[in-house]
Amino acid sequence: MPIDLPSSEVLRDTAGALGVELSKADAEAYGEFVRADLDAYAWVDAAWPRYAPVRPERAWTVPDDNAYGAWVARADLPGADEGPLAGTRIAVKNNIMVAGLPFTDGSPILAGHLADDDATVVRRVLDAGARIVGVSACEDLCLSGGSHTGASGPVRNPWDRTRSTGGSSSGNAALLAAGEVDLALGGDDGGSLRIPASWCGVVGLKPTHGLVPCTGSAGIDPLHDHLGPMGGSVTGVARLLSVIAGPDGLDPRQRDVPPVPDYLTDLDVGAADLRIGLLSEGFGQAGGEAAVDDAVRSAISSIGADVVDISVPEHRTLAIALWTVIGSTGSAWTMLTGNGVGPSYGGRSSPALIEAFAEGRRERLGRVAPSALRTLLTGAYTSGPAGAAHYAKAQNLVPVLRAAYDRALTDVDLLCLPTTGMRARPLPPPDAPIAESIRAGMEMLANTAPFDTSGHPAISVPAGVVDGLPVGLMLVGRHFRDAVVLRAARALEVAAGGFPPAPR
Repeated sequence: MPIDLPSSEVLRDTAGALGVELSKADAEAYGEFVRADLDAYAWVDAAWPRYAPVRPERAWTVPDDNAYGAWVARADLPGADEGPLAGTRIAVKNNIMVAGLPFTDGSPILAGHLADDDATVVRRVLDAGARIVGVSACEDLCLSGGSHTGASGPVRNPWDRTRSTGGSSSGNAALLAAGEVDLALGGDDGGSLRIPASWCGVVGLKPTHGLVPCTGSAGIDPLHDHLGPMGGSVTGVARLLSVIAGPDGLDPRQRDVPPVPDYLTDLDVGAADLRIGLLSEGFGQAGGEAAVDDAVRSAISSIGADVVDISVPEHRTLAIALWTVIGSTGSAWTMLTGNGVGPSYGGRSSPALIEAFAEGRRERLGRVAPSALRTLLTGAYTSGPAGAAHYAKAQNLVPVLRAAYDRALTDVDLLCLPTTGMRARPLPPPDAPIAESIRAGMEMLANTAPFDTSGHPAISVPAGVVDGLPVGLMLVGRHFRDAVVLRAARALEVAAGGFPPAPR
């Protein structure tokens, strides 16, 4: 999109917005050089079409049969004839690009936008033989742990349609629980894979930060951004992780990623050799349910591991504070300054998405959900008075938080705690007051969000059913020891005799 050459008066206004007063003569002098600089912008604009991806024509429909509100679009995109995912039906969360299909990040800001390219993880699953059967609903800008904020409407829990699936990978969880797909690709910046897995009785893995490339997805903050697998079984999740993990050379979040193993190799070894720490600060959460804590303790005791109590005081104090500051300010920079993508720092991003987001933000920012606007307001306001110094302080304190968890993980192989302190909450009504809508999107994050900041791998697996609703158990491991996390999760699955399906 060409940039208009600015007049001297426009430059004076631009400088004024920066707190600089320019005389008319000064503005004219600067204008000569700014307009010369814009020649480079014009050159890049003219060169880009020769290298831009060509968006394929792919058929898709908005389904009439959408009982849970989980689909944004249905499609039938077959992958390679052979491969480890041959024939597997996969849904893709709507913050991950599937070229030619709707890409809205769950927000009215991007209404009508089609992805111009495939995300790296989408290419990888198609190359592995998967069949992408559609794009699943997610929450507005992925800024909610509930499933009531997406532009396509609320996503209903197959266990009880009056209740939330959790967010923001809400559509994935509902489709998996309902048996409409085999596996799903999702994202996690505060628990968005694990919360819906917990509330819908499926499996969701947030891999070690940087293990899976985020290229081709809409992020929130680079420190928190994760993509990962969801499925109805641990084996399926491990198979999908083996396909999507590893550097792509395009995502600057990926640093020092070790060689990727086959996560199926030792999956069934069992957990008898593992020492697992019950993280005391993860139990007895405010607003939590004692029945959830009891179910988690009972489930972990069934797998034959050495289970001990362990404490990380920072989990209830430093962790959520850092996540809030980094997530709020980072969201404002990504969404408001970066127009949905933010600086790529050497990575690959979508100019078409940035242009669509910029236009949509100007026209429709006032229509975003309360939970999204709350986060953006906090980030925008705090970026002003202190120049985002708190963001820098929080980033500098992240190693302190990582070290606290790492110290605990020198004494044990894994940490265990409830994924969420409560089971699926009722969906708020469409006309819910702002405060009720925001609380319904944030009340379940206390245990999941800290590990987005610390980057440790964390998985949610079912720990049973209490009064007709699933309970989620979370296992957290050392960085890049995702295989150990999966092995313990598989031991839980075996001990339970498989995870119970949602009522049909």
